[in-house]
Amino acid sequence: MNNKVTRPTMDDVADKAGVSQMTVSRVMNGKGYISKEVRDRVKSAAEEIGYVQNRLARGLRSEKTPLIAVVLPTLGNSVFNDVLSGITDALTDQGCRPVFGVTEYSLEKEDALVRDLLSWRPSGIILAGLEHSDVTRKAIAAAGVHVAEIMDIDGAPISVAIGLSQTAAGIATAKHMLAKGHRRFVYAGSQSGQDLRAGKRLEGFRQTLREAGATLLSQDISEKPSSMMEGRRMTSDILARPVKPDAIYYSNDDLATGGIMHCLSEAIRMPQDIALAGFNGLPFLDALPVRLTTIQTPRYEIGKQAGKFISRPSDDHSESSARTIDLGFKLCEGQTC
Repeated sequence: MNNKVTRPTMDDVADKAGVSQMTVSRVMNGKGYISKEVRDRVKSAAEEIGYVQNRLARGLRSEKTPLIAVVLPTLGNSVFNDVLSGITDALTDQGCRPVFGVTEYSLEKEDALVRDLLSWRPSGIILAGLEHSDVTRKAIAAAGVHVAEIMDIDGAPISVAIGLSQTAAGIATAKHMLAKGHRRFVYAGSQSGQDLRAGKRLEGFRQTLREAGATLLSQDISEKPSSMMEGRRMTSDILARPVKPDAIYYSNDDLATGGIMHCLSEAIRMPQDIALAGFNGLPFLDALPVRLTTIQTPRYEIGKQAGKFISRPSDDHSESSARTIDLGFKLCEGQTC
């Protein structure tokens, strides 16, 4: 008994829709003008017979696929979900598709993931941050793919960096908190300090305090992933110490929200007893009973700009034309500082 499955082909779709194989190809690849009536007829025929385009075979013929590799540090909070939404929307408009992986802030995992994704012959690759190992850089150079680095512009990009100055964000937060009269600070972070962009914000924050003669009492960095629960625990520990800070600067809004929850549960006044500030400007902050002072970042727009850049048919993606696209940030003054 022969159980071999015969997959439908473009010719089968063409016969079903009453059009040429070339018309089917154009509809499937989103190229050339095709009337809506014909496009709908082709798509209906493909769905009816179960035809799925073999993009890998197309890529093998051209040495490239319509895939874009996306390497993100985490999906543990909505920050990179917003970025990925922007990337996906931009790529869809260009007939490309993202294939992504998560490094959990590990350069070693990034090395392995980049090599694996490049084996699928993507047309481009989007990386978070500007710090990568020599292994990753050599693999990308050898593959000859377009590259976009996102979320950070403080450094030298391979081709293009799209995002904001993390250092400037830390400086802006420090200046705001200092202007409110706070002088003794604690920094609260997570991921064992592996988030290099958070480290840049901390350095800008710390340098600004030093220049103002203020004190950074401690840098508390948890080994656990960022979460509201971890932020609540860390805030409880910080405020239980004999020498208490005037203010806590959190590496992100998740941790800062945990700080708000602790203060509310313990009847600790914000900002009179303790001032709090976060980073990212996440949408869920609008649901809190107290508005958090934070930095709002253009996450969706960063993703969309990266998707547009990486999918455009251009040879102008070389290291010699490396540049940055600064989309900026906004300091949102809340009730916690």
